[in-house]
Amino acid sequence: MSPISVVLIIIVAFFAGMEGILDEWQFHQPLVACTLIGIVTGHPAEGILLGGSLQMIALGWANIGAAVAPDAALASVASSILMVLALGSGGDPQTAVSTSIALAIPLSVAGLFLTMVCRTIATAIVHAMDACAERGDMAGIERWQVAAIAMQGLRIAIPAAALCFVPSEAVTSALSAMPAWLSGGMAVGGGMVAAVGYAMVINMMATKEVWPFFALGFVLAALKSLTLIALGVIGVCLALIYLGLKELASNGNGAGGSGDPLGDILDTY
Repeated sequence: MSPISVVLIIIVAFFAGMEGILDEWQFHQPLVACTLIGIVTGHPAEGILLGGSLQMIALGWANIGAAVAPDAALASVASSILMVLALGSGGDPQTAVSTSIALAIPLSVAGLFLTMVCRTIATAIVHAMDACAERGDMAGIERWQVAAIAMQGLRIAIPAAALCFVPSEAVTSALSAMPAWLSGGMAVGGGMVAAVGYAMVINMMATKEVWPFFALGFVLAALKSLTLIALGVIGVCLALIYLGLKELASNGNGAGGSGDPLGDILDTY
């Protein structure tokens, strides 16, 4: 791995760690973090594939009360680096991606431990900020704020930098040493967790207004001549049509008592 790629990986990891707390630009989401690391290391296709698979798993991760969800930032960054190292040593792309998906689960638990350590340290930073507030030192509050959020970035950047210097042969030998039943079982487990993400998406969109679009998506996906851009344009157009009809229905325009906004609009022509 080239020095430039290592520096870019550390930068992406740093932003991913901060975004795990800020939730501003979503750099910590697997689809974004894995894709960025794939781009900076010269493996964009594998990065997108890994990120898309991990994103469906991460859909099932959510904070519930005081319980913190597994850390998606470390899972995305570390699994992407391991995938790149495996590819750099001549590994099979499909095997590298599937193995990285399986390793993402224990990595997310490790990230959860790191964020708990950072949150514990943050309590002392809050007291320091309180002391600055009592003195009217606004600049001091800002400095402590920057230090606190930078600490969250370093909790991902430091492990990422350490992984970059692991010999690719060591990663390949470790993956090859895994018995078939273990690697296969982890792949099956990762697929089952991804099914939970799909189920959550369906559960969120299980409304009578959205089900027709859900079914229509399967029909359009069967048309192999349509590109992803074409499918995106169709989706945007359908969304605009739906929002326009919903606004007309809410305003009462063309409401002839039929309960069908589209039919009422057609009746006016």
